[in-house]
Parts: sequence; C-alpha cells; structure tokens
Amino acid sequence: MSDTPPKPFKPLTPLEDALASLLAQVQPLTATETLPTAQLRGRVLASDLVSPVDVPPEDNSAMDGYALRAADAGAELPVTQRIPAGSAPAPLAAGEAARIFTGAQVPPGADTVVMQEFTELVDGRLRITQPVKAGQHVRRRGEDVRAGTVVLPAGTRLDAVSLGLAATAGAAELMVTRRPRVALFSTGDELVMPGEPLPPGAIYNSNRFTLRALLEGLGCEVIDLGIVPDQLDATRAALREAASQADLILTSGGVSVGEEDHLRPAVQAEGQLDLWAIAIKPGKPFAYGRVGEAHFIGLPGNPMSSVVTFFVLVRPALLKLQGATKLAPRGYQLAAGFDWPRPDKRREFLRVRLDDAGHLALLGNQGSGVLTSAFFADGLLDNPPGQAFSAGDAVRFIPFAELLA
Repeated sequence: MSDTPPKPFKPLTPLEDALASLLAQVQPLTATETLPTAQLRGRVLASDLVSPVDVPPEDNSAMDGYALRAADAGAELPVTQRIPAGSAPAPLAAGEAARIFTGAQVPPGADTVVMQEFTELVDGRLRITQPVKAGQHVRRRGEDVRAGTVVLPAGTRLDAVSLGLAATAGAAELMVTRRPRVALFSTGDELVMPGEPLPPGAIYNSNRFTLRALLEGLGCEVIDLGIVPDQLDATRAALREAASQADLILTSGGVSVGEEDHLRPAVQAEGQLDLWAIAIKPGKPFAYGRVGEAHFIGLPGNPMSSVVTFFVLVRPALLKLQGATKLAPRGYQLAAGFDWPRPDKRREFLRVRLDDAGHLALLGNQGSGVLTSAFFADGLLDNPPGQAFSAGDAVRFIPFAELLA
C-alpha cells in the first residue's frame, strides 16, 4: 500500500467564476477592415456609426391620399398638383390640395394628409368625408434618426435590422473588427470521418461538423486541422501549427487525465494550461490556456457536453474577441411542463421544447452523448444547482435562436 496521501478533492468551479476568469483573459482584436454594408451580417461594428442625414430627410406622407392644410378641410378644394414618391413638390397655397402617394414629400404649406378612402372628387374638386386632425398621416423629418446622432454604437453585432438601419443612414460601407481566426481539431484514434468505413470501436466525428458550423455562425474564419492521432508528438505539432495561424485554438476531446488524453501535457509543453472542472451538466471537463500568442480552449468530447460548453463559455469569449458589447444570450421565464424532483448538484442545461400550451417539455434522453435531443429541442432550460421544480413553476429558458444568432 502506498504511503502517499490522496490528493484533496478539488471543488468544481461555478460557471460564473469560470466565465469571468475566461473573459478576463480575452481582449478584443484591434485589427479592423472596411467592407460593403451588404456583406457584414454577423460582423461586429468597430466604430460608432453617426448619421449624416435626417431620416426621413423631409416630411413625407404615410398614406396614399391628399395633402392639404387642416384648416381647409371643410371646404371643397381644387387639386393643383400630383406628387409621386421621389419627386420635388411645389409649394401648396391656402385653399389647395395635392394628390400624394405613400413616401412622397409633403409640399411646403401643407400640414396634413387625408387618406384617399375618406375623400371624394365632385366636379374635379376634393371633398373630405371624415373629420381631419392636423398633422395626421405625416411622417416628420428626422422622426426616425436625427443627423449627427449615433445610429449604431461600436460593438454592435450586425443583423438584418442593424444593416438596414446603416443603409437608411446612407452607409455604403462600415468598419468592422476583423474575423477571429480559429484553428479547430479533434483528438481521438476512435474518430472516423463520415463517408469512411466504420471499424469496430470507432465513431463518426460529429463534433468537427457541429463546432465548425457554430464558429462560422459567429463570424469566425475556421482553420480546420482535422483529426489528430492520440500521440503526444502529433498533438504538440498540431498545437504549434495552430498557434502559428490562429487567434484561438479549439479542440474537442482529450482534456481528461487518461493515459490516451495527450492534450493536457501537450499544451503544458507548448504553452500554459488551466484545467477546470466546471459545475455544469453536461460539460464538466474544460480547459483554457495559451499556446504562443493564441488562446487555447479544450472542450469535452461528448457531443452535448461540447455543444453546451461552447454555448456558455466559448461563444461569449469569441464575441468579446470581436469587440461585441452584448455577450450573454437573452433568457425568458416560462412555465415548466414537467416535474424535476431530483436536481443535480451542478447547474443543469436541459434540452426542452416549447409545446402548444406555451410550456417547456423535457426531451427524453438527456445523456451527454445524445445529440438528437438537441435537434428536437427549441432551447435549453437553465436550472440552478440543486433546484427542484414542479410543472407550472417558472424556469429560465434560453432559446437556441438566441444561442445560434
């Protein structure tokens, strides 16, 4: 029997502490590039966008109808001009009306637009058939955006609406943080690529496809280094190659302490490593370190463990690397549609779907290797450590739409 005393148990690291420690190590990239606005979905704005124009640039009509002075609405009015969108109207004199179309500039002198449904023409003169309120159906100059104001602040992650807003302000191109370069590889002699024969004891490498898609969805440039054999020298060589090209190295598998898990000694030999056991389920094994100038993150090999740790740790780190200001996904309080009487001591991320009654239904198999449950789920139920709940209780729901955006 050995006289060496057992190592003391190291408590699991709370997710909040692990995330804070990780984000403290990550600083935004300083390199930027200026590109056409239409190409920038998912990129992060590097400087404030200030509008040089009022939006709309002039008072314009919100309806097809007639422009006039509200004070003249009780009289029959001659229609003296026709104003389609994109034309410059002439001034409107008192006692006159103008035929106007949606989006067209309201003529000087007019203060109101009357919908065509509430008018009639009698012997070529306009009669108003409904009461008129001064200013109705007129979109005022600058009511959306004022010239000189910040339309989009630096750190905005550009989506369809923000790109449209940039275009509204006349921005044909924008300055964004350059794409993070992420080197991706998997470790494991048991891994086989889809399309190849599956020998006894082997599995197809799903993590490579899942993680690559997640990285590309976050605007990263992916350097795919494939599958690295379970050999220390091969792992060290892969890390050196990755560090020479990437801002971040992302791996799956091999971060445990087994005899065939070579990532830990390889990263320690080539750089520095912090190995954390995170108090979450699924996804306990997690590693962070540096290899040269590159960040290193090692995810667990089980597919759902890899996905969950990516969502809660890698995603915010990559967003910060790009200079984004919003790092956390939005969660919602919804009613559970099931009982959870025996919670884990760790923080749990349960795969759930939203049923027709607006309640969260649990997907059957919550195992860390069961990727099908994520396919059928609508998101994750974020349950605090040791928190039991019953059907009808409010719980925190994070939609995949937030995590994949």
